[in-house]
Parts: sequence; C-alpha cells; structure tokens
Amino acid sequence: MRLSSARPVTLIGGAPVGRADLDLALRLAPVVAAADSGADTALSHGLMPAAVWGDFDSISARARSEIPLANQHPIAEQDSTDFEKCLSNLDAPFVVALGFSGARHDHFLSALGVIARRIGPPCLLVAGEDVITLAPPRLALDLAPGTRVSLFAMAPASGRSSGLKWPLDGLAFAPTGLSGTSNEATGPVTLECEGPMLLILPRSELPTLARAL
Repeated sequence: MRLSSARPVTLIGGAPVGRADLDLALRLAPVVAAADSGADTALSHGLMPAAVWGDFDSISARARSEIPLANQHPIAEQDSTDFEKCLSNLDAPFVVALGFSGARHDHFLSALGVIARRIGPPCLLVAGEDVITLAPPRLALDLAPGTRVSLFAMAPASGRSSGLKWPLDGLAFAPTGLSGTSNEATGPVTLECEGPMLLILPRSELPTLARAL
C-alpha cells in the first residue's frame, strides 16, 4: 500500500489542476500519485499514477480500468480524508500537492489541518497564487527583496527571523490572535519557528521553497 520513492512526488487531488501548475510541479517532483478522483485528472494529462489512495467514492470506472490494480489502494475508513490517506502512505523527500484547493473550502481547510499535523513527508501545497507548507524549526530562503512572505499559526506559535520587513521576534501568534500575513522579504530570509506555523509564499517561489526544504 505504501509508495516509497527516492524522488519527490507530485500528488494530484480532485479539484481543478492547471497544466502550468502541473508542469511546474513535475519538474520538481516527477513521480505521480493521486487522491481518489485525482487519478482521472492525472490520466487526462497523460500521466499514469504510481499509486492512488482514497475511499474511491469519486474515482471513475474508466480510471479504475486503466490504472493497474497494483497501483490502486482503496481505504474504506472515514476517519481521515483522502489527502491524509495519501500522505500517511508516502515516503519521499517531499510532496508537491495540487488539486486540493479551489473547489470546496471545507476540503481546503482540512488539507491545511493535515499539513499542520506533520503527516508524512514535507508537503508543498499549491493553492491559487500561493504555495503553502508547514514551516520547519529552521529554514533559510533565498528571496528577492519585496517578495511576499506570510505566516499563519495553526495553534499558539512563536518565531524569530532575519530578512523580514517586520521581524517575528518576541511575538505570540495564534489562529484567533496575531497573524503574520503580508510580511515582506528585505533579502534572504531565515526563520525559526516554534509551534505549527504555515508558511505562504507566491507560487513562483515553489522551486526556491523545494530547494530550501
């Protein structure tokens, strides 16, 4: 049931996925996996998933007939989302996730919760104009001055920084309190985070973030 890959994995969900985003992801993460009906999206772009996980309530009969049975891993339990099922069964340097935002906000919020819980490999979630990941305890990013850097705590959190217009030092963040959205790089950025803090960068910084992780 598990997929172990020495190369990063592009994970495709059931929400709409643009070809430009897919090409960007595949350059960084050439192994393809899918969550439930994300398998149909993969096939529509000429990609064969190495693994498909989910409760299989939305994958098409066509996809099930075209994908080798050895690559299909239905999981009937309903205590976890398809996104969590996928990450829980992946071993890879990191995952680029597409198709988990833009269709239903409840699914998107649930995906953010899964990322915040550090399930599976480091995950870079492409969502609209952004790429979102859980900030590790320490991270160095080679960002140009003026680059948008946003941080959102998923539970009480704190941090230290260099290279940000508004430093994090000494601040207490919380979902119902202070957030660090719409900060700005003044040059290369270093972050030290304690507690679950989502890091949100422009989608164009996906390669930078992948290198840093």
